[in-house]
Amino acid sequence: MSDSTIMEAPPAVLGEQDIYLFREGSHARLYDKMGCHIEKGQGGAHFAVWAPNARRVSVVGEWNGWNAEADVLQPRWDSSGIWEGWVKGARHGQTYKYRIEANGGYTVEKADPYAFFAELPPARASRVWNLDHEWQDGDWMAARRARNALDAPASIYEMHLGSWRRGEGNAMPSYRDIAQPLADYVAEMGFTHVELMPLTEHPFYGSWGYQTTGYFAATSRYGSPQDLMFLIDTLHRRGIGVILDWVPSHFPSDEHGLTYFDGTHLFEHADPRQGFHPEWNSCIFNYGRNEVRSFLLSSAMFWLDKYHVDGLRVDGVASMLYLDYGRKAGEWIPNSRGGRENLEAVSFLQKLNQSVYGEYPDVQVTAEESTAWPQVTHPVDTGGLGFGMKWNMGWMHDTLAYMQDDPLYRRYHQDRLTFSLWYAFAENFVLPLSHDEVVYGKRSLLEKMPGDDWQKFANLRLLFGYMWSHPGKKLLFMGGEFGQRREWAHDEQLDWAALGEDKHGGARRWVGDLNRLYRGEPALYEMDFSASGFEWIDCQDTDASVVSFMRRARSGQAVLVVCNFTPVPRLNYAVGVPHGGRFRELLNSDAAIYGGSGMGNFGVVESGPVHAHGRPHSLTLTLPPLSIVLFKSEGA
Repeated sequence: MSDSTIMEAPPAVLGEQDIYLFREGSHARLYDKMGCHIEKGQGGAHFAVWAPNARRVSVVGEWNGWNAEADVLQPRWDSSGIWEGWVKGARHGQTYKYRIEANGGYTVEKADPYAFFAELPPARASRVWNLDHEWQDGDWMAARRARNALDAPASIYEMHLGSWRRGEGNAMPSYRDIAQPLADYVAEMGFTHVELMPLTEHPFYGSWGYQTTGYFAATSRYGSPQDLMFLIDTLHRRGIGVILDWVPSHFPSDEHGLTYFDGTHLFEHADPRQGFHPEWNSCIFNYGRNEVRSFLLSSAMFWLDKYHVDGLRVDGVASMLYLDYGRKAGEWIPNSRGGRENLEAVSFLQKLNQSVYGEYPDVQVTAEESTAWPQVTHPVDTGGLGFGMKWNMGWMHDTLAYMQDDPLYRRYHQDRLTFSLWYAFAENFVLPLSHDEVVYGKRSLLEKMPGDDWQKFANLRLLFGYMWSHPGKKLLFMGGEFGQRREWAHDEQLDWAALGEDKHGGARRWVGDLNRLYRGEPALYEMDFSASGFEWIDCQDTDASVVSFMRRARSGQAVLVVCNFTPVPRLNYAVGVPHGGRFRELLNSDAAIYGGSGMGNFGVVESGPVHAHGRPHSLTLTLPPLSIVLFKSEGA
């Protein structure tokens, strides 16, 4: 008998209450009980895995020479389907798997679904690991509720960690090495939050993390769990929030992962019309199975509990909500009412949001939901899904379609630009210009813009200005802030050398100044989700392709926004305002420091008692070509 043989030392980690909640689908902290847990001072670890249809389960690892006979787990007496045992020889850092033998001769070695760490892919084993870390972000955690509130500014820098910056020879970055440069850059640019594309362990790097096998494991590509904690700690100490992408919508079919886990379709539906995603070639969770619900709830809570993240962006919500998502007629099974809604997924999402906000009212859960599903960000008790915010994919599609038009033809499509205001306050929206818009032949944001090089940059600055002044929180994918020309590529760093050119440097300076103005003017963020915070001045000047509007704070202070979407300067252009006095020019995207032509209003404009746009006073403005100009009353 080897040193690693299962002993009778510590009692089972799982209690009766745990089993009850697990079976009920409401256990939100299974990671404390399932998987591998080192017992300090005991010289070993406790293992627990859910495999109700297995005939035999053993732990194979470095300590026992991968011998399936050395450490055999025992099924619990309560018919929960959990196998567990104490392994004396397991040590921190060692690799292991579960060897599962099922009826019919099916035998497989699986990674631990609850593992905290894994081998560097393409290796597939889990690692025995603890999550000890001395956090230094107490000030941030104590005050973050105000920073993450719906009436706070939120300007989110979305990034793929492995392709932001790389080392010599295109070397992959590490969590720890990138922490300070990233914190410095994001702070300099004025973003409030960083959103990290999935860092949950994934076998295929080209999936960008959206094909998850380790729902409790930070990917080892960039270092250890403690290294990721150091990164988040560093950002927090610089006053920067951290949002993680989280993917409960599907998982890959790699043999070592969750699929066909114990010789049966345990985590996924058995029927491919319910359990297989045709677009992503992946498996779909069985949201009606309570043990699966507990697994996913625990994963969400894990990143909030152990990694201090400030929010989760839930990927692929639309694919969860609709049974016919990506399927043709006859390729899906209607719900119990005969409809296309996935009632079990709806129930799960509601439970998820109730659980998170019940314990963490100081974070946000955001849905990537691309349809018109009603009340995504409304409370569960009024029939909503309970999310805090939702990506506004309609705004993104319409605005980019408009901006890609030749300015000569924009007059015929101004409704694309203004349509979003008809529904802007139906949900709590984030305006996303994300990674999805700059890959797969869609071109970079800069290259989507029409015209010569000068016009492309002017259009890009105008796009960003309109986005930052439009109701809704902001999200911009890395590289967009300086006008990267090529599409994003996950296996190389951004084109930082472009910042040596004035045009790219000007674009970055513009985004930084937009962020600083945005964060300093409550009118631009405080009432993002209320119609009281927005007022059109004129959205019908299609001949000139000019729109003008006011953004308001609760105090009544306002910012005036005027956009000229053509390369033709508009001289002596009248814009109605509610009162007389001087209006200060806050920002002008055509300023020379941003790469513009330098046209403007000399910093201040005096309103006169001339009616315009139904208002008793008006400003006579110079609107530079392809520009946005923002003003504020000096009396405000």
